Amino acid sequence: MTDLPGPITKECVEGYLFAAPPLELLLFRRPPARGRFWVPVSGKVEATDRDFSSAICREVEEETGLALRPDRLLDLDWHVPFQVDSGETWRLHAFAVEVPRSFEPRLSSEHDAFEWVSFEEAVRRLHFEDNRAAVIRLNDRLRAVPS
Repeated sequence: MTDLPGPITKECVEGYLFAAPPLELLLFRRPPARGRFWVPVSGKVEATDRDFSSAICREVEEETGLALRPDRLLDLDWHVPFQVDSGETWRLHAFAVEVPRSFEPRLSSEHDAFEWVSFEEAVRRLHFEDNRAAVIRLNDRLRAVPS
């Protein structure tokens, strides 16, 4: 994934909504026209976004209805370049945010279902390898914090 041709042409963000302990994640399913697979909240950084934190806050609100403050974000320090169908190279920046286990999102047209799942189930269910790696990174970070 790191030997991609060309410069980064688009920055993207993804957000993992979670509750802990035990670690559970809120996953979202794309509708059939978009592959019908499970993903976190994600989207492109827009020109109006001040930074990556404000971009993920906007995306979380658009896709779930949850208004976030940037100070509630945990930067996973995970920056993944990937190539899109056009041949361009984009880069993804991963964040996590703790939400109440009772939170039920208001779905946007980008998703047709949501489900709270265990850490292990999230690793099994997430479609993209970098999503699985980010969830493992989140789990490692949470385990390193003394209770």
